[in-house]
Amino acid sequence: MIGKTLGNRYEIVEKIGGGGMALVYKAKCTLLNRYVAVKILRAEFTNDKDIIDKFKKESQAAASLSHPNIVNLYDVGEENEIYYIVMEYVKGKTLKEVIKEKDILSLEEIIHYTKQIALALQHAHYNHVIHRDIKPHNILITEDSRAKVTDFGIALAATSSTITNMGSVIGSVHYFSPEQARGGYTDEKSDLYSLGIVMYEMATGKVPFEGDSPIAIALKHIQQEPVVPSELNPQISKGLEEIILTLIQKDQLSRYQNAQDLIEDVDKLKNDPSNNTLMNNINHEDSPTQIIPRIKEEDIKEMRKNPKKIKKRNNKVIVISAVMAALIAAGLFTFGLFYLSNFFRTGEVEVPNLLGMTIEDARVKAIEMDLRLTEEQTASNEVPANEIMDQNPSAGMKVRPGYSIIVKISSGPRQVEVPDLVYEDAANAPFILENQGLIAGVPSYEFSEFPNGVIIRQDPRAGTSTTQGSTVDYVISQGPEVVTFPMPNLVGFSIENAKNIIQDHGLQEGRVSEVDNDEHAKGIVIEQNFEAGTPVRENAIIDLVVSRGPQEVLEEETEIDVEIDDEEAEETSANNLTTKTVEIRLRGHEGIVNIEIKSIPDGGTIINTQHNIDQRGEIVEISLTGTGVKEYELFINNEKVDTIRIDFRR
Repeated sequence: MIGKTLGNRYEIVEKIGGGGMALVYKAKCTLLNRYVAVKILRAEFTNDKDIIDKFKKESQAAASLSHPNIVNLYDVGEENEIYYIVMEYVKGKTLKEVIKEKDILSLEEIIHYTKQIALALQHAHYNHVIHRDIKPHNILITEDSRAKVTDFGIALAATSSTITNMGSVIGSVHYFSPEQARGGYTDEKSDLYSLGIVMYEMATGKVPFEGDSPIAIALKHIQQEPVVPSELNPQISKGLEEIILTLIQKDQLSRYQNAQDLIEDVDKLKNDPSNNTLMNNINHEDSPTQIIPRIKEEDIKEMRKNPKKIKKRNNKVIVISAVMAALIAAGLFTFGLFYLSNFFRTGEVEVPNLLGMTIEDARVKAIEMDLRLTEEQTASNEVPANEIMDQNPSAGMKVRPGYSIIVKISSGPRQVEVPDLVYEDAANAPFILENQGLIAGVPSYEFSEFPNGVIIRQDPRAGTSTTQGSTVDYVISQGPEVVTFPMPNLVGFSIENAKNIIQDHGLQEGRVSEVDNDEHAKGIVIEQNFEAGTPVRENAIIDLVVSRGPQEVLEEETEIDVEIDDEEAEETSANNLTTKTVEIRLRGHEGIVNIEIKSIPDGGTIINTQHNIDQRGEIVEISLTGTGVKEYELFINNEKVDTIRIDFRR
């Protein structure tokens, strides 16, 4: 594959990686003259129509993503049964290599990488794309420590329900979720589970589940609880451990429900590493992408056979114990019925409907009904602040007097901190705001001393609290304002006066050249590079053409005889000078033309003059004086057009 060119533009340079489904090469894009990464589907999958279809469709889904923490996808192609994806080439290491080098990462490093990965997943999930193969091998760390998620090769649009392929499961067994192992429904929380496994590995240097086969590892994801990270790394932050354990819950509903909740808790942990109470918490190698059989109920039953055999040995003891326990329970049950019947004789209260009430009104109602309230605050964009949005038990149920009703009170829309956009490149502003749950407003533009494209002001200002989903407006610099004024007329002025005018207007003197001119006296300006009246800016460079006066005309065909002694005649005859007239036709030219003649071989300028075709016509006669045979180079407007050979002996 090395040396092969794909799509007539991607020249394969070297192999830089590979996985279970594809190989990755470094290539040079000959069209844009830059290096790219080309991922090529392994040959064993090129005859599998289902995988090829997924490869094409899912690559298109990944191409819709554009985020600083996601490797850009440039192109998708097929050539002679070679299926390839062209991506951004990132110079750096994989997170797996970083973990192998350091074994256990610091809290600051884990927070730094986790937030960036979560931001990438948030963007992908917002665009309805699930990665499904999050692992440290697919996270690139740039030389400036930026994390970039890559390899959306098995990513799937969020509307799809399974990750099966011909009865098998695609993914990296050490990192995929229990629902992936079962071949069940996958969603955004499946990616968050995999991120939790990655965090576990960063914090402990190990993955939570190992086994002799992919099936054995997958079963552990379904059935077995992992060793808590603090047992492997006693120095781990309690807050970090809580986040990891929440992410890797078996039940999807028990995990973080979206990347935004995870990002908020990570930010809290960053600001206060000793914080063990996080708002969004819920109660409580080498791992290539593989295709493995789906975990079936029979597999789980097989794993349970050995424990059942052990249990049989003690069946008799268990039966006897069960009989004794049943007799004791029957006695307690009889006593309990008698006790409870007396307890409930005090009467029952029907739970009122508190939904939609303000908390103040609900407290009054609870007192009237001889009930108590347990209050919980929850952010909501739909329910007004201070209003009850949920209750437990629900209205109409019967409870005893004094029972405590749990009510959830809306604290209003979720508040987020406005990020600092000032001095940021305007192109990054929408991503920065989106990551914080905010919306970029329509930018305005102003001239300023700051570079073009840099944000110079924002509203609301950085650090203030605002409602999630709010719009943030900002002003983009257009660079310093360019002030222009009409160019003064310099033609007809002496060169000294022209220079004074240039200086008075804040302009700069440029090149001054002289030409022969029949209409103006020597030292008078006859041309300027900016015409009078055209807009020019301060410090513009002004070039001038000055008259050298009329051209001196030599007599045609005039021989210059030098009187010398007879003894010296033979020796000096070669020094007689002759003047010849050369006729030059300026066909195809117009206006003022610069004519220059240089001698050969020394390159010295013999003639340098200007000719106005509109006034004098296209024929120019030039007089040259010399002896013997001479050659000259003819330049028109600084461009060589001919070589002239003159025999002055004739």
